[in-house]
Amino acid sequence: MGPELSVVLGAVAAVLLVAVLAVRISVRLGLPSLLLYLGIGVVLGEAGIGIQFENAELTESLGLAALVLILTEGGLTTRWSQVRTSLWPGIMLSTVSVAVSIAITGTALHLIFDFEWRLALLWGAVLASTDAAAVFSVLRNVTVSRRLVGTLELESGMNDAAAYIAVVLLASGGTASWGLPFVVLYELVVGALFGLLLGWIGAAALRRAALPSTGLYPLATVAVSVLAFSAGSAVHASGLLAAYVTALVLGNSRLPHRTDTLSFAEGLGLLSQIGLFVLLGLFMSPGRLLDAVVPGLVAGAVVVLLARPVSVVVALTPFHMPWREQAFVSWAGLRGAVPIVLAMIPATEGLSGAQQLVDGVFVLVIVLTLVQGGTLQLLASKLGLGRGARSREIDVDAAPLDELGAVLLTVRVPKGSKMHGVYLRELRLPTGATVSLVVRAGVGYTPAAGTRLQEHDQLLVVATERAQVETEHRIRAVDRAGRYARWKGETGQEN
Repeated sequence: MGPELSVVLGAVAAVLLVAVLAVRISVRLGLPSLLLYLGIGVVLGEAGIGIQFENAELTESLGLAALVLILTEGGLTTRWSQVRTSLWPGIMLSTVSVAVSIAITGTALHLIFDFEWRLALLWGAVLASTDAAAVFSVLRNVTVSRRLVGTLELESGMNDAAAYIAVVLLASGGTASWGLPFVVLYELVVGALFGLLLGWIGAAALRRAALPSTGLYPLATVAVSVLAFSAGSAVHASGLLAAYVTALVLGNSRLPHRTDTLSFAEGLGLLSQIGLFVLLGLFMSPGRLLDAVVPGLVAGAVVVLLARPVSVVVALTPFHMPWREQAFVSWAGLRGAVPIVLAMIPATEGLSGAQQLVDGVFVLVIVLTLVQGGTLQLLASKLGLGRGARSREIDVDAAPLDELGAVLLTVRVPKGSKMHGVYLRELRLPTGATVSLVVRAGVGYTPAAGTRLQEHDQLLVVATERAQVETEHRIRAVDRAGRYARWKGETGQEN
């Protein structure tokens, strides 16, 4: 048993290292890394090394678990200040747009291929959801406005819930009735409420807990989100939505060691993506894919050229979003692992045509990821959406100094920050706060009032617990508006 275990662990470690290196390759080639992960799985599978893996039920279970962690990472790293104005457009895209897309795609495939209505609508439901992993990994490298980024991030984080509900209902043979909309509404609303409640409780508990190790804070934060998924599912609500909302609340709370938590979540999210896409690639049989090429490409064309644009127009027209932004949102509806995982649900039910659905979605995901993911930045430039967009806001991390009644703030000045060129005296931090150290180009020194800050500087700010919030607000205000932030009306608070 010992030698076998060592071989398995060694193989897993080797795959993980290759996948991590694939991220660097994907950046150089301008391709989404998920395609390389899928490729690794295919190479390991029956057409390559020869590993046989055909367990659809296990793939579905592991895929759902990975999706929970991916949504947790997405929620933790989403800034509420950047997405709050996009809340209602995001909700409309994750509900109304999903319903419209299912109807259009299902009807089109029923007419084109003469699919039985249940199977045709399953195709529509599986393809209605944009993929959180694909959107989070691709979109954050595209320079567009915060409004667009926020809309797409909220959509990808929330629409998995509606699509999952639709797939489960169709796969289980649920029939349409007058009460069906209320069932869906219950699952979404209760799931969101569970997320808000557990997020608030978790944030309050973590702020008051003096854990013996810094590394325990990230573990506890992720555990709260996973608990929200389990709790939501236990009351027959949307566990996926509960996990995402919980993570969104936690990620925007004043958590201890927030930067460490976000770094841990990003690493866990990346690990989940690697494992999920390698597993899906391993499950696929290249010999079956040839028969699914035509249905997959036709379904992809229907979704991209008809269902997605129409559903976006229906969802976003009430918000008077310009047509250029609607066109970008439509094209940015990336598909990734989520449709493949959702397609596993009817496969485990043994439905007729389910295997072709899985294979067709696999083909579609590869093609659309190449076509859409590789052209988003070009489209943003052509539509004139990249001008004036700012890459990121200043990063402020807090670590409690319990016995001293103070906190240590770590500040990283990003590129493009208006803090660049500001003298230290012009920060005008509140009483009880002081900059104790500046690290520039790897060299740390004690600053003076005449020290002039630069991009990429790292600052250590010691503040009393009473002055912490005001200190963070002042730092963010100067980051956004420069030395005259106060006179410009900038407070540094979320808006």
